[in-house]
Amino acid sequence: IDTPIEVDGELAWCGAGVRYGELTEVLDRKGRALHNLPSLPHVTVGGAVATATHGSGAANPALSAAVVAVELVTATGDLAAIDARSGGDDLAGCVVALGALGVVTRLALRTEPSFEVAQNVYESLPVATAAAHLDELMSMAYSVSLFTDWRDDTIDQVWVKRRTGTPEGVLPSWLGATPALAERHPLPGVAADACTSQLGRAGPWHTRLPHFRLDHTPSHGDELQTEYFVPFEHGPDAMTAMAALGDRLAPLLLVSEVRAVAADEHWLSPMSRGPQLAIHLTWRNDPAGVAALLPEIEAALDAWRPLPHWGKLSAMPASTIGARLRGVERFGQLAHRLDPDGTFRNDVVDRLLEGGDERPLLGTDVGSRS
Repeated sequence: IDTPIEVDGELAWCGAGVRYGELTEVLDRKGRALHNLPSLPHVTVGGAVATATHGSGAANPALSAAVVAVELVTATGDLAAIDARSGGDDLAGCVVALGALGVVTRLALRTEPSFEVAQNVYESLPVATAAAHLDELMSMAYSVSLFTDWRDDTIDQVWVKRRTGTPEGVLPSWLGATPALAERHPLPGVAADACTSQLGRAGPWHTRLPHFRLDHTPSHGDELQTEYFVPFEHGPDAMTAMAALGDRLAPLLLVSEVRAVAADEHWLSPMSRGPQLAIHLTWRNDPAGVAALLPEIEAALDAWRPLPHWGKLSAMPASTIGARLRGVERFGQLAHRLDPDGTFRNDVVDRLLEGGDERPLLGTDVGSRS
Protein backbone atom coordinates (compact mmCIF):
# COMPACT_ATOMS: atom_id res chain seq x y z
CA ILE A 1 0.00 0.00 0.00
CA ASP A 2 1.43 3.36 -1.02
CA THR A 3 1.19 5.63 2.01
CA PRO A 4 3.18 8.81 1.40
CA ILE A 5 3.33 11.62 3.93
CA GLU A 6 0.81 14.30 3.02
CA VAL A 7 0.58 17.64 4.82
CA ASP A 8 -2.61 19.61 4.29
CA GLY A 9 -2.86 22.69 6.46
CA GLU A 10 -2.93 21.60 10.10
CA LEU A 11 -3.29 17.89 9.28
CA ALA A 12 -0.61 15.39 8.30
CA TRP A 13 -1.50 11.98 6.90
CA CYS A 14 1.17 9.29 7.07
CA GLY A 15 1.50 5.54 6.76
CA ALA A 16 1.43 3.58 10.00
CA GLY A 17 4.90 2.20 9.23
CA VAL A 18 6.53 5.61 8.87
CA ARG A 19 9.12 6.31 11.57
CA TYR A 20 8.81 9.49 13.59
CA GLY A 21 12.25 10.63 12.48
CA GLU A 22 11.14 10.44 8.83
CA LEU A 23 7.80 12.13 9.42
CA THR A 24 9.24 15.01 11.42
CA GLU A 25 11.74 15.97 8.72
CA VAL A 26 8.89 16.35 6.22
CA LEU A 27 6.77 18.30 8.68
CA ASP A 28 9.55 20.70 9.61
CA ARG A 29 10.29 21.47 5.98
CA LYS A 30 6.67 22.57 5.68
CA GLY A 31 6.84 24.67 8.85
CA ARG A 32 4.76 22.25 10.94
CA ALA A 33 5.43 20.30 14.15
CA LEU A 34 3.89 17.69 16.45
CA HIS A 35 3.17 18.51 20.09
CA ASN A 36 5.72 15.96 21.30
CA LEU A 37 7.97 13.10 20.24
CA PRO A 38 9.19 9.80 21.70
CA SER A 39 12.68 9.44 23.10
CA LEU A 40 13.54 7.28 20.09
CA PRO A 41 12.74 8.75 16.64
CA HIS A 42 13.32 5.23 15.27
CA VAL A 43 9.85 3.95 16.30
CA THR A 44 6.91 3.88 13.90
CA VAL A 45 3.93 6.18 14.21
CA GLY A 46 1.42 3.31 14.07
CA GLY A 47 3.17 1.22 16.71
CA ALA A 48 3.71 4.15 19.06
CA VAL A 49 0.15 5.43 19.08
CA ALA A 50 -1.32 1.91 19.29
CA THR A 51 0.52 1.33 22.58
CA ALA A 52 0.09 4.81 24.17
CA THR A 53 3.78 5.57 23.80
CA HIS A 54 4.70 9.08 24.96
CA GLY A 55 7.37 11.70 25.40
CA SER A 56 7.62 13.89 28.49
CA GLY A 57 6.13 17.11 29.81
CA ALA A 58 3.51 17.68 32.48
CA ALA A 59 1.30 19.49 29.95
CA ASN A 60 1.99 17.09 27.05
CA PRO A 61 -0.31 14.12 26.47
CA ALA A 62 0.88 10.90 24.83
CA LEU A 63 1.67 10.77 21.11
CA SER A 64 -1.76 9.27 20.41
CA ALA A 65 -3.36 12.60 21.37
CA ALA A 66 -2.29 14.01 17.99
CA VAL A 67 -4.36 11.43 16.07
CA VAL A 68 -7.60 12.79 14.60
CA ALA A 69 -8.37 9.95 12.15
CA VAL A 70 -7.44 6.30 11.62
CA GLU A 71 -7.68 4.39 8.36
CA LEU A 72 -7.68 0.60 8.70
CA VAL A 73 -8.43 -2.58 6.80
CA THR A 74 -11.02 -4.58 8.73
CA ALA A 75 -11.37 -8.36 8.95
CA THR A 76 -13.79 -8.28 5.99
CA GLY A 77 -11.17 -6.61 3.81
CA ASP A 78 -12.97 -3.29 3.81
CA LEU A 79 -11.10 -0.01 4.20
CA ALA A 80 -12.59 2.02 7.04
CA ALA A 81 -11.78 5.63 7.92
CA ILE A 82 -12.69 6.55 11.48
CA ASP A 83 -12.66 10.12 12.74
CA ALA A 84 -14.67 12.11 15.26
CA ARG A 85 -17.32 12.89 12.63
CA SER A 86 -17.78 9.41 11.14
CA GLY A 87 -16.91 7.30 14.16
CA GLY A 88 -17.99 9.45 17.07
CA ASP A 89 -16.78 7.92 20.32
CA ASP A 90 -15.23 5.01 18.41
CA LEU A 91 -12.17 7.13 17.62
CA ALA A 92 -11.20 7.07 21.31
CA GLY A 93 -11.07 3.27 21.06
CA CYS A 94 -9.42 3.01 17.64
CA VAL A 95 -6.20 4.90 18.38
CA VAL A 96 -4.66 3.01 21.32
CA ALA A 97 -5.93 -0.32 20.01
CA LEU A 98 -3.00 -2.79 20.26
CA GLY A 99 -3.50 -3.84 16.64
CA ALA A 100 -6.68 -5.65 17.67
CA LEU A 101 -9.18 -3.92 15.34
CA GLY A 102 -7.57 -4.31 11.93
CA VAL A 103 -4.52 -3.38 9.89
CA VAL A 104 -3.93 0.34 10.34
CA THR A 105 -2.75 1.77 7.01
CA ARG A 106 -2.75 5.53 7.62
CA LEU A 107 -3.25 8.03 10.42
CA ALA A 108 -4.07 11.73 10.39
CA LEU A 109 -2.18 13.80 12.95
CA ARG A 110 -2.92 17.30 14.17
CA THR A 111 0.10 19.58 13.77
CA GLU A 112 1.11 23.04 14.95
CA PRO A 113 3.60 25.66 13.72
CA SER A 114 7.26 24.64 14.01
CA PHE A 115 9.19 25.78 17.06
CA GLU A 116 12.70 25.61 18.45
CA VAL A 117 13.90 23.87 21.60
CA ALA A 118 17.03 24.27 23.71
CA GLN A 119 18.18 21.33 25.83
CA ASN A 120 20.23 21.37 29.04
CA VAL A 121 21.31 18.56 31.34
CA TYR A 122 21.75 18.87 35.11
CA GLU A 123 23.48 16.35 37.35
CA SER A 124 23.24 14.95 40.88
CA LEU A 125 19.76 15.90 42.05
CA PRO A 126 18.85 14.18 45.34
CA VAL A 127 15.90 11.78 44.96
CA ALA A 128 14.31 13.17 48.12
CA THR A 129 14.46 16.70 46.69
CA ALA A 130 13.02 15.56 43.36
CA ALA A 131 10.15 13.78 45.12
CA ALA A 132 9.42 16.72 47.42
CA HIS A 133 9.29 19.18 44.51
CA LEU A 134 8.03 16.81 41.80
CA ASP A 135 5.21 18.99 40.48
CA GLU A 136 7.45 22.05 40.20
CA LEU A 137 10.29 20.03 38.70
CA MET A 138 8.28 18.29 36.00
CA SER A 139 6.44 21.51 35.08
CA MET A 140 9.50 23.74 34.85
CA ALA A 141 10.00 23.23 31.09
CA TYR A 142 8.26 21.90 28.02
CA SER A 143 9.80 18.47 28.61
CA VAL A 144 11.67 17.12 31.64
CA SER A 145 13.20 13.66 32.11
CA LEU A 146 14.91 12.25 35.18
CA PHE A 147 17.56 9.53 34.72
CA THR A 148 18.70 7.41 37.66
CA ASP A 149 19.82 3.93 38.67
CA TRP A 150 17.89 4.33 41.97
CA ARG A 151 21.10 3.90 43.96
CA ASP A 152 22.89 6.44 46.13
CA ASP A 153 19.62 8.37 46.60
CA THR A 154 20.47 10.50 43.56
CA ILE A 155 18.87 11.42 40.22
CA ASP A 156 21.98 11.22 38.06
CA GLN A 157 20.74 13.45 35.22
CA VAL A 158 17.84 15.86 34.64
CA TRP A 159 17.19 16.53 30.94
CA VAL A 160 15.39 19.86 30.49
CA LYS A 161 13.95 20.79 27.06
CA ARG A 162 12.76 24.40 26.83
CA ARG A 163 10.83 25.98 23.97
CA THR A 164 12.77 29.07 22.95
CA GLY A 165 11.12 32.38 23.74
CA THR A 166 9.84 31.12 27.10
CA PRO A 167 11.37 31.83 30.51
CA GLU A 168 11.09 28.25 31.67
CA GLY A 169 13.89 25.74 31.87
CA VAL A 170 16.47 26.86 34.42
CA LEU A 171 16.76 24.44 37.29
CA PRO A 172 16.67 26.43 40.57
CA SER A 173 20.05 26.30 42.28
CA TRP A 174 18.43 25.48 45.59
CA LEU A 175 17.39 22.07 44.25
CA GLY A 176 21.05 21.08 44.53
CA ALA A 177 21.76 19.87 40.97
CA THR A 178 24.60 21.27 38.88
CA PRO A 179 24.66 22.01 35.11
CA ALA A 180 26.52 19.47 33.00
CA LEU A 181 29.57 21.07 31.38
CA ALA A 182 29.68 18.56 28.51
CA GLU A 183 27.09 16.61 26.58
CA ARG A 184 25.79 13.51 28.35
CA HIS A 185 24.41 10.08 27.44
CA PRO A 186 21.79 8.70 29.87
CA LEU A 187 24.01 5.67 30.49
CA PRO A 188 27.08 6.43 32.63
CA GLY A 189 30.35 6.22 30.76
CA VAL A 190 28.76 6.05 27.29
CA ALA A 191 29.74 8.70 24.73
CA ALA A 192 27.01 11.20 23.85
CA ASP A 193 27.44 10.86 20.07
CA ALA A 194 24.03 9.20 19.70
CA CYS A 195 22.23 11.89 21.70
CA THR A 196 20.52 15.05 20.53
CA SER A 197 22.31 18.37 21.01
CA GLN A 198 22.55 19.78 24.54
CA LEU A 199 24.35 22.64 26.36
CA GLY A 200 21.49 25.05 25.66
CA ARG A 201 22.01 25.16 21.88
CA ALA A 202 18.62 25.89 20.34
CA GLY A 203 17.49 23.93 17.30
CA PRO A 204 14.40 22.64 15.48
CA TRP A 205 11.88 20.80 17.66
CA HIS A 206 12.46 17.42 15.99
CA THR A 207 16.20 17.54 16.69
CA ARG A 208 15.79 18.20 20.43
CA LEU A 209 12.60 16.55 21.74
CA PRO A 210 13.90 12.99 21.17
CA HIS A 211 16.84 11.95 23.32
CA PHE A 212 18.56 10.13 20.46
CA ARG A 213 19.48 10.87 16.85
CA LEU A 214 17.76 8.96 14.06
CA ASP A 215 21.07 8.01 12.40
CA HIS A 216 22.55 6.43 15.55
CA THR A 217 21.83 3.30 17.58
CA PRO A 218 19.45 4.40 20.33
CA SER A 219 19.87 3.79 24.05
CA HIS A 220 22.00 0.70 24.77
CA GLY A 221 20.81 -1.45 21.87
CA ASP A 222 20.81 -4.90 23.54
CA GLU A 223 18.22 -4.52 26.28
CA LEU A 224 14.79 -5.27 27.73
CA GLN A 225 12.33 -2.60 28.81
CA THR A 226 9.60 -2.13 31.41
CA GLU A 227 7.50 0.92 32.24
CA TYR A 228 4.88 1.59 34.89
CA PHE A 229 2.38 4.45 35.05
CA VAL A 230 1.35 5.77 38.47
CA PRO A 231 -1.17 8.60 39.01
CA PHE A 232 0.94 11.74 39.18
CA GLU A 233 -0.43 12.74 42.58
CA HIS A 234 1.21 9.60 44.00
CA GLY A 235 4.48 10.17 42.14
CA PRO A 236 6.54 11.21 45.18
CA ASP A 237 5.56 8.06 47.08
CA ALA A 238 6.26 5.89 44.04
CA MET A 239 9.73 7.42 43.63
CA THR A 240 10.51 6.80 47.28
CA ALA A 241 9.41 3.16 46.87
CA MET A 242 11.63 2.73 43.81
CA ALA A 243 14.63 4.21 45.61
CA ALA A 244 14.14 1.65 48.39
CA LEU A 245 14.60 -1.10 45.76
CA GLY A 246 17.86 0.34 44.44
CA ASP A 247 20.10 -2.49 45.60
CA ARG A 248 17.71 -5.11 44.19
CA LEU A 249 17.54 -3.35 40.81
CA ALA A 250 21.27 -2.70 40.47
CA PRO A 251 22.44 -6.06 39.00
CA LEU A 252 19.95 -5.89 36.12
CA LEU A 253 19.27 -2.19 35.57
CA LEU A 254 21.04 -0.14 32.90
CA VAL A 255 19.11 3.07 33.63
CA SER A 256 15.67 4.29 34.67
CA GLU A 257 13.85 7.31 33.24
CA VAL A 258 11.03 9.16 35.01
CA ARG A 259 8.65 11.38 33.02
CA ALA A 260 5.30 13.15 33.40
CA VAL A 261 2.47 12.59 30.89
CA ALA A 262 -0.77 14.58 30.69
CA ALA A 263 -4.23 13.00 30.63
CA ASP A 264 -6.01 11.79 27.49
CA GLU A 265 -9.34 10.13 26.59
CA HIS A 266 -8.26 6.97 24.79
CA TRP A 267 -9.93 3.93 26.33
CA LEU A 268 -6.85 1.70 26.65
CA SER A 269 -4.42 4.47 27.54
CA PRO A 270 -3.09 4.54 31.12
CA MET A 271 -3.44 8.31 30.88
CA SER A 272 -7.20 7.97 30.57
CA ARG A 273 -7.07 7.78 34.40
CA GLY A 274 -5.58 11.29 34.53
CA PRO A 275 -2.01 12.66 34.55
CA GLN A 276 0.57 9.94 35.16
CA LEU A 277 4.16 9.62 36.31
CA ALA A 278 5.90 7.16 33.98
CA ILE A 279 8.72 5.11 35.51
CA HIS A 280 10.71 3.45 32.76
CA LEU A 281 13.34 0.75 33.34
CA THR A 282 15.94 -0.26 30.76
CA TRP A 283 17.26 -3.72 31.66
CA ARG A 284 20.21 -5.83 30.71
CA ASN A 285 19.18 -8.61 28.33
CA ASP A 286 18.44 -11.16 31.05
CA PRO A 287 14.82 -12.33 30.58
CA ALA A 288 14.83 -14.76 33.52
CA GLY A 289 16.35 -12.26 35.92
CA VAL A 290 13.96 -9.48 34.89
CA ALA A 291 10.93 -11.78 35.07
CA ALA A 292 11.86 -12.73 38.64
CA LEU A 293 12.22 -9.09 39.72
CA LEU A 294 9.08 -7.61 38.15
CA PRO A 295 6.62 -8.95 40.78
CA GLU A 296 8.70 -7.31 43.51
CA ILE A 297 8.57 -3.93 41.77
CA GLU A 298 4.83 -4.23 41.17
CA ALA A 299 4.25 -5.13 44.80
CA ALA A 300 6.22 -2.06 45.91
CA LEU A 301 4.06 0.19 43.70
CA ASP A 302 0.76 -1.63 44.20
CA ALA A 303 -0.76 0.86 46.66
CA TRP A 304 -0.91 3.43 43.83
CA ARG A 305 -2.51 1.11 41.25
CA PRO A 306 0.26 1.12 38.60
CA LEU A 307 -0.37 0.13 35.00
CA PRO A 308 2.25 -1.23 32.56
CA HIS A 309 3.18 0.10 29.14
CA TRP A 310 1.51 -2.08 26.49
CA GLY A 311 4.72 -2.68 24.56
CA LYS A 312 7.00 -3.57 27.47
CA LEU A 313 7.50 -6.30 30.04
CA SER A 314 5.35 -6.72 33.14
CA ALA A 315 4.24 -9.45 35.53
CA MET A 316 0.84 -7.87 36.12
CA PRO A 317 -2.15 -10.19 35.61
CA ALA A 318 -4.74 -9.48 32.93
CA SER A 319 -7.42 -9.24 35.62
CA THR A 320 -5.55 -6.46 37.44
CA ILE A 321 -4.92 -4.42 34.30
CA GLY A 322 -8.52 -4.78 33.20
CA ALA A 323 -9.83 -3.67 36.58
CA ARG A 324 -7.64 -0.54 36.57
CA LEU A 325 -8.59 0.59 33.05
CA ARG A 326 -12.13 1.90 32.82
CA GLY A 327 -12.20 1.60 29.03
CA VAL A 328 -11.61 -2.14 28.68
CA GLU A 329 -15.29 -3.07 28.53
CA ARG A 330 -16.06 -0.46 25.86
CA PHE A 331 -13.00 -1.51 23.89
CA GLY A 332 -14.18 -5.13 24.01
CA GLN A 333 -17.54 -4.14 22.56
CA LEU A 334 -15.82 -2.22 19.77
CA ALA A 335 -13.44 -5.09 19.01
CA HIS A 336 -16.25 -7.62 18.75
CA ARG A 337 -18.24 -5.28 16.51
CA LEU A 338 -15.40 -4.53 14.08
CA ASP A 339 -13.82 -8.01 14.23
CA PRO A 340 -16.44 -10.50 15.52
CA ASP A 341 -14.32 -13.55 14.68
CA GLY A 342 -11.20 -12.27 16.42
CA THR A 343 -9.06 -12.28 13.27
CA PHE A 344 -6.75 -9.61 14.66
CA ARG A 345 -6.89 -10.50 18.33
CA ASN A 346 -4.21 -12.56 20.06
CA ASP A 347 -3.87 -14.28 23.40
CA VAL A 348 -2.92 -11.03 25.15
CA VAL A 349 -5.97 -9.14 23.93
CA ASP A 350 -8.34 -12.07 24.46
CA ARG A 351 -7.25 -12.49 28.07
CA LEU A 352 -7.53 -8.75 28.71
CA LEU A 353 -11.08 -8.65 27.36
CA GLU A 354 -12.22 -11.84 29.04
CA GLY A 355 -11.07 -10.73 32.51
CA GLY A 356 -10.40 -12.93 35.52
CA ASP A 357 -7.08 -14.23 34.15
CA GLU A 358 -4.34 -14.25 36.80
CA ARG A 359 -1.43 -14.98 34.48
CA PRO A 360 1.04 -12.19 33.63
CA LEU A 361 -0.33 -10.39 30.59
CA LEU A 362 2.92 -8.91 29.22
CA GLY A 363 5.63 -11.21 30.60
CA THR A 364 8.84 -12.33 28.95
CA ASP A 365 7.23 -15.56 27.71
CA VAL A 366 4.27 -13.89 25.96
CA GLY A 367 4.28 -13.86 22.16
CA SER A 368 2.05 -11.93 19.77
CA ARG A 369 0.41 -12.57 16.42
CA SER A 370 -1.07 -9.07 16.01
